[in-house]
Amino acid sequence: MQKTADKQFKVKLVMFDLDGTLIDTAPQIAEAMNLALTDLGLNKLPISRITDYIGAGVDALIKRCLTDNLHDESDATLLEQAQAAFFVHYANNVTKSLPYHGVISGLRAVKSKDFKMACVTNKPERFTLPLLQASGLIDFFELVVSGDSLPKKKPDPMQLQYICAKLGVLTTNALLVGDSNTDIAAARAAGCPIVTMSYGYNQGIPIEVTMVDAIIDDLSGLTKILMN
Repeated sequence: MQKTADKQFKVKLVMFDLDGTLIDTAPQIAEAMNLALTDLGLNKLPISRITDYIGAGVDALIKRCLTDNLHDESDATLLEQAQAAFFVHYANNVTKSLPYHGVISGLRAVKSKDFKMACVTNKPERFTLPLLQASGLIDFFELVVSGDSLPKKKPDPMQLQYICAKLGVLTTNALLVGDSNTDIAAARAAGCPIVTMSYGYNQGIPIEVTMVDAIIDDLSGLTKILMN
């Protein structure tokens, strides 16, 4: 699926989501989550189910896996235990996740056009920075904002507004590239155009094409719709 029409985006800054956009992190997240569930004497979940629970930050992920539901609240003590266990296991495999096809060539192409570039994610910094370093992506970005860098994270616009302010770009001159409704909501609230990938993690629901400015199948094609 590719919805680009002949749309062109005249921007100075491109912000990239991480999980499900740049890097396929679901296998390692699912592995760590199931190890944590096993530690607590709970049943493992299918990888596809855990993948559907990714996107709103680690706290939401763990709650969803404990309740096996997108919206239910979990016992506070159990949640704390699950967080501790997950953090231990995920620290052991986070750097094994790999970029999607076309990501490195796509980032190189955007960089070569002299766009400002930033990474914005709901993943905690303790996992974000090692992952970006190990995958060879960290040097593409002038700024990395993680899920615990600021008081609020996507879908709140605070992270996007912060990046724009730090890099001296109006939000209307910045583009967000993401993969989920969380990214769409953050971009709309910040006043940024939004391009989503046709793959990624959106709680198992296809991206609604009317909600985004463009959908692309491969990041290597991003520069075809960018103008600076």
